[in-house]
Parts: sequence; C-alpha cells; structure tokens
Amino acid sequence: MKTLKENFKVISILAFLILNVFIWNVVLGSERGEFLTVAFLNVGQGDAIFIEAPNGNQMLIDGGPDRSVLRELEKVMSFYDRSIDVLVATHPDKDHIAGLVEVLERYDVDYFLESGAESDTGVYESLVEVLRDSDAEQVVARRGMKINLSDGVSFNILFPDRDVSGMEANAGSIIGRLVYGDTSFMLTGDSPKSIEKYLVDIDGEKLKSTVLKAGHHGSKTSSDVSFLGFVDPLHIVVSAGENNRYGHPHEDVINLFKQFEIPFLYTFSGAVLFISDGKNLRIK
Repeated sequence: MKTLKENFKVISILAFLILNVFIWNVVLGSERGEFLTVAFLNVGQGDAIFIEAPNGNQMLIDGGPDRSVLRELEKVMSFYDRSIDVLVATHPDKDHIAGLVEVLERYDVDYFLESGAESDTGVYESLVEVLRDSDAEQVVARRGMKINLSDGVSFNILFPDRDVSGMEANAGSIIGRLVYGDTSFMLTGDSPKSIEKYLVDIDGEKLKSTVLKAGHHGSKTSSDVSFLGFVDPLHIVVSAGENNRYGHPHEDVINLFKQFEIPFLYTFSGAVLFISDGKNLRIK
C-alpha cells in the first residue's frame, strides 16, 4: 500500500507533465498563429524537409535514407503529435524514400504525393506495401497543382508536367515552390540541369525564391548557372552527409555559389531551420 508521501510524489509528477503539455500548447499555438517553419533535417546523405504552416498543418518532403528521420522529427514536432498531413516523395531513390516507410508506420498521414516514377528496388517495394496498408490518399503530382497548407501558405508544383514513369528517376523529381507572403523556398529534389533549364524557359523570373535547396545534394549534375540566376536566392541549403562517398557538394558547385555570393548551409552540421512571418525570414 502506497504511503501518503508516495502518492503525493506521483501526483506531483503528473501535474508537472500536464503543465508541460499546457506550456507546449501555448508556445506552439502562438507560433502557429504567425510563423511558417521549414526545417531541412540532418538525415545524412539524403533529403528530408519538414514544413509546419501557421495553422499547424504539416508536410514532410522526402524522408532520407533510413530511420534517422524519426529522430529528427522528434526535435521539430511535439512529443504527442503522431500525424502529418502530407508526405511527399520527390522520386523513388532510397536516400529520399527509405525514411518515409518508417514515417508511414509511425504517423497517421492524410495524403501521399509522388512523382509517378517507379523503381524495382526493395525499399520502393516496401514503400508500396506500407502505403497499401495505410489510410493515406495517394496523389500523383502534376504541374499546376497547389497544396494550400494554411491561409497564404501554398506548395506549388512546377514539375512534373507529364507522365514520368519512363524517365530516369532524378529527372522525374517533383519540383515545388513553397510560398508564404514575400518569402519562398525552391525545392528541387534531385532534378538535373536539363530540367532546371526547362523551367527557366517556361517560368523565367517566376522562379525567384528566398531559399534554394541545392539540387541533388550539391552534385555537379544540378545547379545550372541560368537556373541559379533566375532563382536568385538569399540562402542555399545543401542536404548531404559529411564526408559522403559521392563527394557532395561538388567543388564546382560550391565555387558557383561563391561566384554568385550566396551563403550556403550544410545539414550535416545539424538541421537548418528557417522561420518566416511572411515578410521576414530568420535562421534559427
């Protein structure tokens, strides 16, 4: 039988936990009323971008190469939050989708957006299987689609504008521009220079964005000069693993960024977190 002292201790712990939940709700609620959060997560050699709109709606673009995305999500989501509104797989390479398998098993997901490209790899088959068992509605991305995450916050699909099932996976990557007021993020998956040039031809100055995620982890197959010039970002994020075997980011790409005098940040130093109020952008 518990003593009065032991009962008091249990009650005190419960009260402390309830108070913490209340504080988190107050803090997160106040930020959701004003701010868009975009976190480029540290998942090693891969991509994973977490987005939370001012109203609390959430999107995860890619999930990295393994379950490390779960650890990273715990840093940017409330501990009691077990739902994500939209998952996006830019293309079916392992370093972009393996972590999404883990996310779908752990979180309730409303929508799953994909490029339409397929793969014969084991990890892709695992993704197909877990999607089959989930309640997520699957949507194939097409140019012109707009995902409204909140009032004034939208993720606008620029590519694909066609069936990419027969294309090389990187070339079929989903390219989207996340917009909140005067701030914007150009998110390009692993799209090569040929697709970047194509978007320059059809969109030109409309590509201008505050932040650019370097295509293909800073590989020399991406970051065309004309594309970089039209996007004209204030910041560039390179999502890559430290000392990775691919040599990302490539020296030529780094020199190009320096030539344009654009500061760039690496995810292997820790998650790169941007907060926007629709007018101003700060790095946290």
